[in-house]
Order: sequence, then structure tokens, then C-alpha cells
Amino acid sequence: MIWQSWWFLSFLVFLLAAAILHVIRRKQRYGALPLSTLSIAKEVSRSPRTYLKSLPEILKYIGLILAVLALARPQKTDEKIQRNVEGIDIMMALDISHSMLIEDMKPENRLESAKKTIREFIEKRISDRIGLVVFSGESYTRVPLTLDYKILKQNLKEVETSTNIKMGTAIGVALGNAVSRLNESTAKSRVVILLTDGENNTGLIDPQTALKIAKGYGVRIYTIGVGRDGQAQLPIYSTDVFGRKVKRYQPIHSKVNVDLLEQLAKETGGKFYRATNTNSLEGVFTDIDQLEKTKIEENKYTKYTELFYSFLFWGFIFYILGIFLQTTILRRGV
Repeated sequence: MIWQSWWFLSFLVFLLAAAILHVIRRKQRYGALPLSTLSIAKEVSRSPRTYLKSLPEILKYIGLILAVLALARPQKTDEKIQRNVEGIDIMMALDISHSMLIEDMKPENRLESAKKTIREFIEKRISDRIGLVVFSGESYTRVPLTLDYKILKQNLKEVETSTNIKMGTAIGVALGNAVSRLNESTAKSRVVILLTDGENNTGLIDPQTALKIAKGYGVRIYTIGVGRDGQAQLPIYSTDVFGRKVKRYQPIHSKVNVDLLEQLAKETGGKFYRATNTNSLEGVFTDIDQLEKTKIEENKYTKYTELFYSFLFWGFIFYILGIFLQTTILRRGV
């Protein structure tokens, strides 16, 4: 509640001063009684009218206070905010080839670092539809475009490398799959974030064909090359004769096709990033988050409802009731 003409509230000070002055004058008038009269008064029991003698004055002061509050124009505000949100459709294309298990990024390896950073990126978005495509030698859609971030993060958590799909790194297939998920999107901004640690070495769709499709649909591609180039140790898991899980390492050569990833990003209006550790990968997604901001327009409407009628009505009732009691039931001398 607000007071439109709040300066009228200053009259409450004058009412308070008048009430105090009234009490002082009343004490001066009736406070001193002759000794003989006082002794007689002690012998007379106090009647209910004696306790209620100040009630009319109290009611009239309450009425005046309510009248002053009515003059201050109390109002109830009902604020409504109309939000116009222009969301972005984002498809994540995440490499799950075995090289993503190389342990050169925290908290565990390249894949877990990517999953952690993607999850944090999702949590920053407001009302964008986000989907997830995973790939190695072939690609499949793990989660189509959705606003259900809880399901998306749960599926992301369950992503791991698999021997059930073809080995290799099919960047063209992954990109084609992600773009196809965006071709019916009506969002003004459509984006693919492609994250890989290798170079295209398999797949029915080559990256150049996928690039043409993306450009045709007006899809921007952000490409991220993760991990360090060169010789690395790939963890290999096996089971010993006692059924225990044993980890050993196999030498592997890891290399990101920087030229291809730069071309995919540049020709679609996106951006290429190189992330060799977890901190730089987090910086990449922070940068993308800033570049692809959801557009939100807010229009605020405030409805004001006048409340002074109630204050004025009850002020009038209290004041009239005070006068009525003062001139009838509680009249002095009656």
C-alpha cells in the first residue's frame, strides 16, 4: 500500500498534540477535589459509566485519524510485468570418442571436464531450448531441443564413451545431425556448439557438406578443440583373474584439426576456440554465454486501487458514534 498524498499524514502530529493537550486540561479541571468531597468519593463505588467516560473522545479521535488517513489517499498497487523473451535454440555436439578419456584435464579427463562445463553453461541459460548430440564414428541425438534442463543435465551426466557405436571421429555426421535438429526451429538465433579433440576421419557426411547445410539454414557454429596435441596416454580398462578392474595406459597421438574447426566457425558467423585445460574450457563457454544472450524485454504495468473510501467511511462512523454516546448514554450529568 502507498500513500499518494502522504504529506497529509503530518496532520496526525497535530491530532496527537490536541489529544495530549485535552488530557492535560481535563486533569487540571477535575484533578483537584476538596478533602471532604474526596472522602465521600471513596465511599462511592465506581459505576461502569465511570470507566467509559473517555470513550466518546477516543472514538472521535479515531474518526479524525481515519479521516486524515483518507486525505492521504491510500492506494493498493497491483504491479504486472509482461516479459517478451526471444530465446535461442542451441544444439550441443559432444565428441565421445575414446581419446576423450585422456587424462590431461580436470576433474578426471577431457570428457568429464566437458560434461562439467556444459552443465554449468546450461545452468546459466534462461529460456533457451537446448539439445544434445553425441558422436564418435557415428552420431545420435541424446536429447532433442528442450526447455527441460533437468532431463538434459541428467542425460548429460550419463554420457560416456561406448564400444556399441562405430569408432572414429565423424565431425561431418555430428554437425549434420545437429543442424537437422535446428532446421524446423523458428528461433531467430540458431546455434551449434561442436566440441571435439580430434579430426574428421570417418562418416557418410563430410564436414564441407555439413557446412553448406548449416549455412543454408543460417545456423552459427561455435567450434571448440579440446586437449593438447601430441603424444598422450589413453587409459585402457580390463578385468584381472580376480574380477578386479585394472587400468593401464596405451600411447596415442592426439591432434585437433584446427583449420577445419576455424573454417566451420568463420563461414557461419561463429567462433573457434582452443581449450587445452579445464580453466580455458570454462572461459570458452563463458564467452559463448555472453555472445549468445537471450533477449528479454520487460514492460511493467501498475494498477492503482483507491482505498480512501473505507478510511473515510469508518472515520465517519467512529466520529458520529462518539458524538452519539457523548450526548446520550455517556452524557455528563445524566
